[in-house]
Amino acid sequence: MKVIHRRTAEVYTVTDAPRPMSEDIGYRQRRYLISMGIRTGCFLGAVFAAALGAPLWAVGLLVAGALFLPYISVIFANGGREPQPRAKFDGPDSPHHKGVSGQRPEIGS
Repeated sequence: MKVIHRRTAEVYTVTDAPRPMSEDIGYRQRRYLISMGIRTGCFLGAVFAAALGAPLWAVGLLVAGALFLPYISVIFANGGREPQPRAKFDGPDSPHHKGVSGQRPEIGS
C-alpha cells in the first residue's frame, strides 16, 4: 500500500502585500499636516473672534480645538500602519460560485 502525502502550500496573493512604507509614511504626513492646518485655523479664528467680540462659547470652542488637535494628530500620526483589508477567495461550495454550465468539449475525439 502506497501512502501519498499531500502538502497544502499556503498561497499568497499580491493583494495580501501591505502598502509600501514610503506610501504609508506619506499618507500619515499628509493627514498630520491637514490636521495642523485645521488647528492653525482654529487658533486664528479664536484670535479674530475674540477681537471682534464673538460669544465666549464660540471663542472657547476654537481655543479647545487649537489645544487638543495637536495631541490627537500626533497620536494618529504615530499610531502605526493602517489596517489593510485582506482578499478573501471563496471555495467551490460558496453560494456565489457558479458551476460549469453546458457540455464540456472532449479533447481528441
